[in-house]
Amino acid sequence: MAINILGIRHHGPGSARNVKAFLESVKPDIVLVEGPPEADAMLQWVGHADLKPPVALLCYQPDNPQCSVFYPFADFSPEWQAILYARKQNIHVRFMDLPAGNQMLIEKEQREQKEEDISVNRDKINLEAQSYEHLNKAPISYLSDAAGFTDDEKWWEHTFEYRLNNDEVFDAVAEAMQALRESIPQKDKKLEQLREAYMRRSIRQTEKEMFHTIAVICGAWHVPALQNKASQKDDNELLKGLPKVKIECTWIPWTFSRLSFYSGYGAGINSPGWYNHVWHHKHDDGTLWMAHVAQLFRKQQMDTSVAHVIEAVRLAESLASLRGLPKVGLEELNEATLSVLCNGESILLKLVHDELIVGHQIGEVPVEIPKPPLQLDIEKQQKKLRLPATADFKDYTLDLRKDTDLERSIFLHRLTLLGIQWGRQQHVAGKGTFKEQWRLQWDPGYSVEIIERGNLGNTVLEASANSVLNQAKEATDLKVISDLLEKSIPAELPEAIQMLIHRLNNLAAASADVIELMEVVPGLITVARYGNVRKTDATIVLSIISSIITRICISLPNACVAIDDDAAQQLLGLFYKLNDGINLMQEPDTTLSWQQTLQIIAGNKNTSPVVCGYSIRLLNDSKLLTANQLMQYFGYTMSAATAPVISAAWLEGFLKGSGTLLLLDEHQWQVIDNWVSGLSDDIFMQVLPLLRRTFANFSSPERRKLGEKVRTGGTAGQQRPTVIINFDTERAKQGLPVIMELLGLTINNSE
Repeated sequence: MAINILGIRHHGPGSARNVKAFLESVKPDIVLVEGPPEADAMLQWVGHADLKPPVALLCYQPDNPQCSVFYPFADFSPEWQAILYARKQNIHVRFMDLPAGNQMLIEKEQREQKEEDISVNRDKINLEAQSYEHLNKAPISYLSDAAGFTDDEKWWEHTFEYRLNNDEVFDAVAEAMQALRESIPQKDKKLEQLREAYMRRSIRQTEKEMFHTIAVICGAWHVPALQNKASQKDDNELLKGLPKVKIECTWIPWTFSRLSFYSGYGAGINSPGWYNHVWHHKHDDGTLWMAHVAQLFRKQQMDTSVAHVIEAVRLAESLASLRGLPKVGLEELNEATLSVLCNGESILLKLVHDELIVGHQIGEVPVEIPKPPLQLDIEKQQKKLRLPATADFKDYTLDLRKDTDLERSIFLHRLTLLGIQWGRQQHVAGKGTFKEQWRLQWDPGYSVEIIERGNLGNTVLEASANSVLNQAKEATDLKVISDLLEKSIPAELPEAIQMLIHRLNNLAAASADVIELMEVVPGLITVARYGNVRKTDATIVLSIISSIITRICISLPNACVAIDDDAAQQLLGLFYKLNDGINLMQEPDTTLSWQQTLQIIAGNKNTSPVVCGYSIRLLNDSKLLTANQLMQYFGYTMSAATAPVISAAWLEGFLKGSGTLLLLDEHQWQVIDNWVSGLSDDIFMQVLPLLRRTFANFSSPERRKLGEKVRTGGTAGQQRPTVIINFDTERAKQGLPVIMELLGLTINNSE
């Protein structure tokens, strides 16, 4: 009976190549792989035509999906190659690590204990961290230091991952790890001890089943612990009392960018795209890689010739030789790319990093694999609507007048209500409400969120509706209900919409807070507009809007009296949004009620000055004030009898958002100019902050033209020169007969 323990680096292309070659040479009866035993049933899918890496095993607790862990695999993962070999040779393959459920519980306990220790002994822990900093150093770095490398990852790559025909690599790895474990003091790590004890138990169980040749694939660090076996009694004692945790597993698509995240192996890589290249092109000396870089640059309309590629490869080889490296690595290729192809521009190297070094590859999973019903429905909708899940972002401009685009919009809005942010809505240029802009980018982490939302329903429609209903039942704030309604209309959730409208109507009727009512109206007007675009009956919403605006018109005048500056500024913003929304509605009765309210507010001497000024501005914009009436307001407010601070606040409200009035109306300009000129120095310093705040809100062109107008003494632009005309009466009389004849008139000689 032979037990072959192969120590590897997770996601290492050289390790994967060595494992594959070793298995093909030894031909074991069974393969044991470091991984969660709960997922053994999922191994049958490896080798399926539609299971294409990168993929990940998702292990989660059904009653608490957020308690989950991923075990990712790529083509260049040694574990994947070992499992694939076993499946193709039709031999046994199993996971042998500590169950994922137990690992998650232990890690949770350790996190909680660490947080408690830090909060209690913060100063002591900081001192210990400084005194024992060497204990936190990665063990592999001691070997890289001895070899003269400053980067342990680079040492491992050149020693194991890039090397070809490395027949005795596993013996060398085992010997190196044995030396490290004997030499480096290690703190008591409960989880690591339990994992290694469970792996040894799994190997013993395999021996009992009379397999003759056993291949064990595990992280390099664990090799000595599995070779120098502890006693079965000690392992059983260590593992005694482990609770049974219910775990469910499935395969999900993974991405290269996510391979750098913490995973079930506790390992990540910085350059999955580069490792994929090394795996598929083991003999490449850098020429093919540089060709890919050149192709990428050409797509960006950058001139890149074959000579550039050749020169860059030669430079990379020279760098590797100077550094005593056996083969060109990614660092040398990046430096050559920066110097030759990028002309020293590091921003271009960022493009190479995103597109090639990391990459946007995403895996595929067979539809037959057992999945939660909600996830199946999402995948069905994605396929039907031709919205593929991609690792790179993709923009869609949807025309809601087209059936397919409308269905896409509904689907994306429903996912948003579920809290799955696959699509993020962008600003759309132009007018109209029939267009939507979305940016879609899939993240494998959404799989956990989908499983978590599975208790809300088996379909996207059912789950999103139940999500809205649950939030609506708990909400007591009018604004929350209004926001939910605004989001539910484009998602087309009829039952939820009816319930929200009912709740909104009841809360609005009971609310006496005019500020709260004003905050709700603009969103409801948007809801009504969406209702029209999406062929939804918005009559009920419009009736609620009219009812709320009526209550606002009744209560608002009193709400504008005896308020401080902060409250007045808040009202200004609400005035603007409400006025804009009412103009969009184009409802004559509602518009009339609003205009009458503005007149009451403007005519009340106790109204906050800034609110009063803005109300007059809105009345003037609606052409409800004659020139004489407007000048009367100005004359009263800017008179010497009015406190300068009040005049400045009133002026701020009147000029809110635009200084065009001062450029076009000379009468208003003159009134304000005279008022400012008449202020004493000390009063001017008091009102200056208000004036600066007023003019700071104007656009740059407006401020520039106003400055020119002040400089030229009242006219915008250059001052017009005075033209003196000498009029010759006698010569003018000589031309009169001709002009009169042209006009068909006769000249009265008596005149």
